[in-house]
Order: sequence, then structure tokens, then C-alpha cells
Amino acid sequence: MPHRPRIPSPGRRTVLRGSLLVPVAAAVPAAVGAAPALALAGRPEAAWGVQVGSVTASSALVWVRSDRPARMLVETSATESFRRTRRWYGPLVGPGTDFTGTTPLYGLPAGEQVHYRVTLADPYDPRRTGKPVYGTFRTAPARRRDGVRFLWSGDIAGQGWGINPDIGGYRVYEEMRRLDPDFFLCSGDTVYADGPLQPSVALPDGRIWRNVMTEEKAKVAETLDEYRGHFRYNLLDRNVRRFNAQVPSVVQWDDHEVRNNWYPGQILDDPRYTEKNVDLLAARSARAFQEYFPVSASHGPLGSSGRPSRMYRTVHHGPLLDVFVLDMRSHRNRNSPNRQADDTTGILGAEQLRWLKRALAQSRAVWKVIAADMPLGLVVPDGATDFEAVAQGDPGAPLGRELQIAELLRFIKHRKVTGTLWLTADVHYTSAQHYAPERAAFKDFAPFWEFVSGPLAAGGFPANALDGTFGPDRVFVRAPDRANVSPMESPQFFGEVAIDGDSAELTVRLRAEGGGVLFTKVLRPGRVGQ
Repeated sequence: MPHRPRIPSPGRRTVLRGSLLVPVAAAVPAAVGAAPALALAGRPEAAWGVQVGSVTASSALVWVRSDRPARMLVETSATESFRRTRRWYGPLVGPGTDFTGTTPLYGLPAGEQVHYRVTLADPYDPRRTGKPVYGTFRTAPARRRDGVRFLWSGDIAGQGWGINPDIGGYRVYEEMRRLDPDFFLCSGDTVYADGPLQPSVALPDGRIWRNVMTEEKAKVAETLDEYRGHFRYNLLDRNVRRFNAQVPSVVQWDDHEVRNNWYPGQILDDPRYTEKNVDLLAARSARAFQEYFPVSASHGPLGSSGRPSRMYRTVHHGPLLDVFVLDMRSHRNRNSPNRQADDTTGILGAEQLRWLKRALAQSRAVWKVIAADMPLGLVVPDGATDFEAVAQGDPGAPLGRELQIAELLRFIKHRKVTGTLWLTADVHYTSAQHYAPERAAFKDFAPFWEFVSGPLAAGGFPANALDGTFGPDRVFVRAPDRANVSPMESPQFFGEVAIDGDSAELTVRLRAEGGGVLFTKVLRPGRVGQ
């Protein structure tokens, strides 16, 4: 499709010098594993690489982590040579943020490749600086004809499958990097803070899976430092760091950032936890999430309840695309049989639903991607009687959390909101569902598509049952035939979305690691339903 010139892979000077500093084969590299506050000899180091987020047509947010207190300095350039640069003075990073920091960049050119380097300086002697860490990204386009292309997936380091040096770590990240997308949408379960790792796991065929181990990944996270360690773990992987240095991220969270199937107000009966108050655990995780991803300070702060008050947001990516990043975790009601006849809280909460309606109605983008961290019509149980997502297996009229989704779908139809589709992860396989009123018990909505992908580095699971309330038809599915299949036995999955700048047609491709494209669907613009 017509698109601005792409850079298949940033040059070695731009990325490799700064993104391969921590070998994945080492469990905890000495340069990284030492307590940062005590590693005062030498110069500041940024061995955890760089990340970019909150990218617009004119701005971005650059992230780094130091091994000690340091001042963050960012330089940007239109070329890899850095002959002409702009300098951005960032914050002093220290133990209050686990030595992480972000620097906002403004006044960038739209739809252009930006090269940047981050230097860390001794706060007491600015002449003592560490080796620069390099990265690159594209700003969002200002022109429709430039087109957009992004990837999505989720579910990283789950079910006992962490960084395995024998297979090259998280190899799927290198495959995604080579596609050189405009950005990556991480659809939740960015870490498994409730999923400790073992040094090795015997597979059914007799092979041995080996995990890179850290102190924090050996137990469930409860303290702030333990949550920080879980977010830090994935950055030990060289593929992740190299990917982060080239591809901006849009990140949302789900349950495993805190604890499996959690909901606000929950009190745990899990013997692994000494802290039973999930709200307190969620507050600690939200702080670590904010520290370890390049997200704006307005997304992910702690509210008066101690829970994150605003993870949900709109990401504008040029005239063709708006992404509505949902938080289906922080504002939900408790998990239950989910068959109540009246439910104003639902899975989004009343305030988030009002925001989503307003944002969809105001959007002028051709395509409106609703980024959900959980699926709509797939039945996701929580124990023997309760349910974790929207559906509960009753194919009749909407009940429980389905009532809120029915209200949203009715709104989209009656306000004639065009170009909506849903993307999600969570269930650890890949599939495409088409929802249509002629198959549904609830009929007051326009047809739409939901695409599922993942995991990126976790166990694979069989396909979930469908709930007929909104009339889903599973057009495609690729899933294992047993639970918790390791990444050595089944490919990992991710999805690709490409919007053509001339026709504005949107193409979804469901991909498997090492296996190419599994399924393709082309959607035409300007329609209320597809």
C-alpha cells in the first residue's frame, strides 16, 4: 500500500549500541543485578535500553532506567549521524522511581523518522556521562495518504514460561521488529506478577525448558520493589530491548499485572500472599507500571481509593486512526455468576462508559479501534460459578456485564459511529469473531469484528466457548488442544493492522511466530457495521 518510506531496521549505530547491553543468557547480569543505589563507581549506565510512548504527530515520551542517580539528557536528530541535534533536559532519576525516568519531546515533525540518543550524567559532575543509548521512532502522520500500520498482542512471561536462553529468549519480538510497524499495542498482561518461575520445567516430550531467574520472579509480587522486579524482568531480554528501541508502544494493563482475575475491593484467600488487600497490591503495581512504561503522567496515577484513576485514554494517530485504550480491570464490579438484571457498573464503570461514548462520537478518524484487554463474546470463567470477562455462557438477552456492552453497541449504531473494530488478547490463542444482530439475542446493534491475538511469551490454551447474546461467529481460530502449551511446543501469536492511505481500507492479519500470516480480513471504510 502507498506509505511513507520505511526503515526496515535502524542502523547499527542507532539501535544496537544501546539495546544489547544485557545478555539474555545471564540470569542477572552483574552490571544490572547490583543494587543501583550502591553501584556508585564509574559512570551511569542505561543497560535496560530505551522506550518511546505517547507518540503523536508532534510529540513523544522517551524512557530510560539508570543504575544509579543520574540526570537524563535526550538528543534528537533527523538523521542517524546526529550532525544536527536538538537537546532535551530530562529529570534527575533516583530511588523514588526505581531509577527510571521519562522526558517529553515536543515540536517534532509529523510523519517523520526521529533518531534519538539518551545520555545519563552524574548529577554532581555533568562531565561524567555514561555511554549513550540509541533509538528511533516515527511520529504519527498528519496526512491521510501516509497510511498507518501497527501490531498488537499481549500475555508476556506467563504460566511458568519466562526468558529461555536455549531458544534465544523472546524471539517473537525480533520477528515483530523486522516488520517495522508504526507502533505496538500491548493488550495487557504485560507481566505475570502472580506467576513465579522455576529454573527449569520438564516438557511432555522430555525436553527441558530453562528460565532466566531473578529474585523477584521466584515469588508472587506483593511489595512495590517486587512489582518493580517483575516489570524489569522482561527487559533482560535482548529482543525486547531491541524492539523497544525501534517501535513505540501503547500499553494497557489487565489482571496479571496485579493478580489473576482481580477486581476492586477483593480480599484474597490465596496462601501465597501475606498482603490480602488487592486494592493495595493494585496501587503498588500501578506505580511500577507507571515507572516502567513510557505513559503520560495523566494515565495511571493513583486515585483517592489507591487504585489507578485513569488508565483508559484515546490515542490519536493521524486522520485515519484513533485507538480507544480501555481499562476493563480497575473500575469493574466483582466477579460473580454475572446474571444480574441491572448492572450500571459492569466491566468499565459508569464514568469510563460515558468517556468512551463521548470519545467515539467526537472522533473524526476513519477507523476507531477499541483496544479491549478482555474479549466480548468469549466465555472466560473464574472458578466454578463466576465469570471473569463480559460473557457468562447464557445465549439469551443481556445480563450482568453484557448490559453495559449492549448499551455501548446500541449507542454506536444509533449515533452512526463508523469504522469500529475490537482488538484484544488475554485468552492465549488467536481468532476472528464476527458479531451480527441476525444471529444474536440482542439485536439493536450494527455488525462488527473482534480480533484476538497472543500470547507473546506465555502458555497457549484451547479456544473458549462462545456466548450467543451478541451473535458471534468464529470465522477463524488457531489454538492448542490442551492447556498451558509452552512456547517450545506451539507458536506465539500477534496481529497486524494496516490502513491504506489511498483507499483507507483496513487489513487485519493474524500472524504466528515463524509461520507467517494465518488469516486476513479486509474492511472497507465509512460503514457503521461490517
